[in-house]
Amino acid sequence: MTSKILLYYKFQPIAEPEAVRLWQRDLCEGLGLRGRIIVSPDGINGTVGGALASCKTYVRKTREYFRGMEFKWSEGSAEDFPKLSVKARDEIVSFGVPGELKVDEHGVVGGGVHLSPEGVHELVRDRGEDVVFFDGRNAREAEIGRFRHAVVPEVETTHDFVAELDSGKYDWMKDKPVVSYCTGGIRCEVLTSLMRNRGFTEVYQIDGGIVRYGEKYGNSGLWEGSLYVFDGRMHTEFGAPNDPNFVQLGHCVHCGGATNDFYNCANEPQCRAQYLSCAACREGNPYCGRCTEARAPGAS
Repeated sequence: MTSKILLYYKFQPIAEPEAVRLWQRDLCEGLGLRGRIIVSPDGINGTVGGALASCKTYVRKTREYFRGMEFKWSEGSAEDFPKLSVKARDEIVSFGVPGELKVDEHGVVGGGVHLSPEGVHELVRDRGEDVVFFDGRNAREAEIGRFRHAVVPEVETTHDFVAELDSGKYDWMKDKPVVSYCTGGIRCEVLTSLMRNRGFTEVYQIDGGIVRYGEKYGNSGLWEGSLYVFDGRMHTEFGAPNDPNFVQLGHCVHCGGATNDFYNCANEPQCRAQYLSCAACREGNPYCGRCTEARAPGAS
């Protein structure tokens, strides 16, 4: 049976998020889909997987309410998710500033200019080294893939971005053309709005995010490495495994060997870190770098 994973979002005002949550839950349960969906007063964000026919039905029925919503299709299935989770929250993406984002029937108000993958290359061609790529994801995700020479904020969660922007450490970018990027584009919808509110004058975002860019250019463009994804696959690549243009960025925290495999630290629940490890090191040492140091003989 052919299966797929859907990635999607839509910013539009929702008067009754709880009613939409219940509808989405019942729809997914009836179709046998699993994944994660968040509904807020500003719209919807989801990643679900299941049988191809079920995914097609889900797209058709969901578009009856969220008209014009785009879906990105990728390889995978319901088995890539532990369960179905459908929640109603104050924000689609938890930046911690629910009152700051403005949304109307056309989407986010005051966000960055959308660039197609081709448009990104045109901007770089015209503006050269003035263009700054700004990673809108958590720093962990950038360990295995990022745009060449990108600025990667040292943030552990999306909540950390507001404090980062307010810290002043990125003020040097405020008069430069800044291209913000994230997995599918949704985090940048909010982030670029927050950046413009804080004085960044020329802000762009990649339409469809890294996913759409990778579909267009694979490993032959400005992207380097693998893409972190939030399901059982943990990462995906653009192109064949033996692609000569592929750049390996991820390395094991223990031996330094090449790897893109993330694991949860075995020191749970005290440590919730996710770290890169090769299979051999993981078998002998299932702990993150910090916990490994703390467990070493003589460690205080």
